[in-house]
Order: sequence, then structure tokens, then C-alpha cells
Amino acid sequence: MPRPSHREKLLEEGLRVVLEHGYNGASVRDIVRAAGVPQGCFTNHFRSKEAFAEEVLNRYFDAAASKVHETLLNDNLPPLERLRAWVDAHIESLARSNFRTGCLVGNFTLEIVESDSIRARLREMIESIEQAVGECLTAAVQAGELPPSTDVRGLASFAYFSWQGAVGQAKIERCVRPLELYKDILFGRVLSGDGR
Repeated sequence: MPRPSHREKLLEEGLRVVLEHGYNGASVRDIVRAAGVPQGCFTNHFRSKEAFAEEVLNRYFDAAASKVHETLLNDNLPPLERLRAWVDAHIESLARSNFRTGCLVGNFTLEIVESDSIRARLREMIESIEQAVGECLTAAVQAGELPPSTDVRGLASFAYFSWQGAVGQAKIERCVRPLELYKDILFGRVLSGDGR
């Protein structure tokens, strides 16, 4: 198997560094050091830190989109089980990092990144995830798991935004408690009708 290129090392290790320290907290020096490549390699491969961040975001989102297809859009599972599988997959991933990393999309949205192109890309990513959650909830309505009067679009936004808040709190506490509370309320009250 060929050794990874300097560019590949920068993207792979840079993603880890940006996930742990944020866009503003991760310097080019930190990224280069983590990748174990000469300082000049960064500017050889990326015209700016912003351009690098866009590529890292796209790489992260490709993996996130794959998880969406395995869970939220998986027709082999009942709809609400798909949503639960999506949440559980993220909890497992966050637990592997000891709740240090969070979600890169959520992390970037909290940092007020001064880049129009990054903010536009974040909006696209969030809309894509919300749409997948909405499709899952629409399927739940069609399967009789949720009432026909369900505001699918509003509920999808609520589920996603609340999830990001729970992830942020899990990072602060470095534990699963906020995520388990999110699950308990979402599935035990909001989606069961007990919270209406």
C-alpha cells in the first residue's frame, strides 16, 4: 500500500486537529506538526487556511453523509429506528473521542467563521441533514409511527438543532449525559406524543 502523500496527511491529521481545537484554535503550525510534514507543504497544497478548512469540511461531511444513508435513509429499518440509529452512531463516535471532538459542522457554526464560502457550505450541509431527518420523519408519519398532523419540517429542525446543543454540552461535560437526556426526551416524549 502506498504511503499517504503530504496533502493526504495534512487533511487527515488536520481534520483531527480542527475537530479537537476548532477552526480558530487550530493554527497552520499545529496542523503541520500533527501531520509530520515540513511547514512549506501547507502552502504548496492549500492557498489559505480557509481553503484547507473547506476541504476538511467536505471530507467530514462525506463521512457524515455515508452515516445518513446507513441510518436515516435506510429503508430496511422502521423510520423511528432509523433516527435512533443515527443518534446512536454519533454517540458512539463522540464516546470514542472521549467527547472532545463534537461535530465539525456544529463546531464551525459556533465559531462565527469569518468566511462567506465556509458559512454558505455549512448552510448547505445543515439543510442536507435536516432534509434527511425530515424524510425519515415523513416516513414515520406514513408508517403510522407519528400522527398525520406532525409538523415534519419543524420537528426535523428542532431535532437537529437540539442535537447540536446536546453535543456541545457533552463536550463541556466530557460525558454522555446530555446526549442520553436528548434521546430520552426526543424518543420518550416528543416523538411518542407524551410531550404534546
